[in-house]
Amino acid sequence: MTKHGWKRCANEIEDNVRRLRHHASLALWCGNNEMEQGLVSKEWTPYSMSWEDYGRLFDQLLPKLLQKLAPQTDYWPSSPHTPVGSRSNFNDPTSGDAHIWDVWHGKKPFEFYRTCEHRFNSEFGFQSFPEPRMVAQYTAPEERNITSFVMEHHQRSGIGNQTIIHYMLDWFRFPTSFDNTLWLSQIVQGMAMKYAVEHWRRTMPRGMGTLYWQLNDCWPVASWSSLDSHGRWKALHYLAKHFNAPLLISGLEDAQAGTVQIHITSDRLTAVDGEASWQLMTVAGELLDHGHTAVTIPANQNSLVETLLLQEALAEHGPRRLLLWLTLQVAGQTISTNLVHFARPKHLELPNPQLEMQMVEEGHGRVQLTLTAHKPALFVWVESLTADVRFSDNFCHMQPGETRTITAQSTDQTPFTSGSLRVQSLFHTYQDSN
Repeated sequence: MTKHGWKRCANEIEDNVRRLRHHASLALWCGNNEMEQGLVSKEWTPYSMSWEDYGRLFDQLLPKLLQKLAPQTDYWPSSPHTPVGSRSNFNDPTSGDAHIWDVWHGKKPFEFYRTCEHRFNSEFGFQSFPEPRMVAQYTAPEERNITSFVMEHHQRSGIGNQTIIHYMLDWFRFPTSFDNTLWLSQIVQGMAMKYAVEHWRRTMPRGMGTLYWQLNDCWPVASWSSLDSHGRWKALHYLAKHFNAPLLISGLEDAQAGTVQIHITSDRLTAVDGEASWQLMTVAGELLDHGHTAVTIPANQNSLVETLLLQEALAEHGPRRLLLWLTLQVAGQTISTNLVHFARPKHLELPNPQLEMQMVEEGHGRVQLTLTAHKPALFVWVESLTADVRFSDNFCHMQPGETRTITAQSTDQTPFTSGSLRVQSLFHTYQDSN
C-alpha cells in the first residue's frame, strides 16, 4: 500500500472512532470481520491483502490510534481470531473466538453444537420467517406460499427457505397452514439457538460467552434476526431472555443411556443458595417421579447438580411419552425453568393442552393475561391479530394445571380486546384443537 493509502486509512479510522467512541453500549473495537479465514495471503491479490500489510493495519495502526483516541475500550484485531499460534487456524477451539456455521451452512444436526467447546462463540445463527401480520404486508393472499416469488424475494440467503424447512421436518411435524409454518419456523430458530447456548454455558469456565447472529432487520425479510424490521419480538428473542438469564437450570439428556444431568449455570459474581427440583411426567400429565435438592450455586461457573437415572421409566413408557420438568428457586421465587424431552418433538404423543386465556384491562393499551393449560403444553404463545403488542413472556412451556400470568402492552398504547388475541401451542401447529 502507498504512503497516501496509509494516510487515508488513518484518517478514516480517526473519523469513525471519534464518531462512535461516546456510545455507552460500545464494549469492544474489532478490527475486521472474517478476514483471517480467507481474505489474507502471502501477497496482495485481487481478493486478498498481504499478511505484511494486514499486520501493519490491524496490529499496529488501528490499536495505536485506538489507544490515543479511545483508550478505555478493548481492541480485538479480527473475528474470528486466535491470539495463539497461526492466525490461519481461525476457529481454534483452544483460544480466541469462533464463528460456528456448521449447522446453518453445513446442514449438521443441532446435536453438533454439543461437540463444540470453543472459548467464545462470537457468531452463529439460524433463520426464521417474520410473523404472519408482517408477511401479510408484503404479500397478496395468492402469494402466501413459502416457494412463491415474493416469499423467495424476501429471502436473501440462497439456501434460506430450503434450510428452514429441512430442520423443521427434522424436529417437528409438518404444519397445517402457511401461518403455522411461519410461526413454527420461529420455534425452530429459537430451539436451535437454545440448544447451542445452553451447551456452551454448561462448558463454563472453558466457554465464557456467545453472541448470536443477528439482532434485527432493516427490511421485512426471512433472516437470522430475533427482532423483525418493525421491532416485533420473534420466538428467539423471548427464549433468549431465559437461556441467557444470569441463573439457568438446564438438562443434558442421554436417551440411550437413560440419564439426565441437571446443571445450574451462574453468571452472578456471588454465590447463591437455592433449590433445584424436577418432575418426571408422561405426555398426558401423569406424575411418575419427582425430587428436589438444596444447592449452593457458585459464582460465575457451571455446576452439575445431579444425574438422574431414568432407565426404568424410559423402558416402561418409551422416550416419546416422557417429559422432564426442571425448576430452580431462590428465596422461594422461581428463577429458571426448563424442559427435557427424550425424542424429537415431532414424535411426542402430545394431547390437546386445552389452553384457556383470561384478560384484565389495566389501561393505556396494557392488559394482564392469565393462561391455563390442562395438559402439558409446549411453546405456548399469544398472538395479536390486530395491534402491535409486546408480551412480558411468550413461547413458554406449561405443565398440566399450571396457570401463568403475563402482561401485554400495545407498543403505541392502542386498546385491544380479547378477541384480537389468540393463544396457541406447538400442538396447534399440526393438529386441529377441536
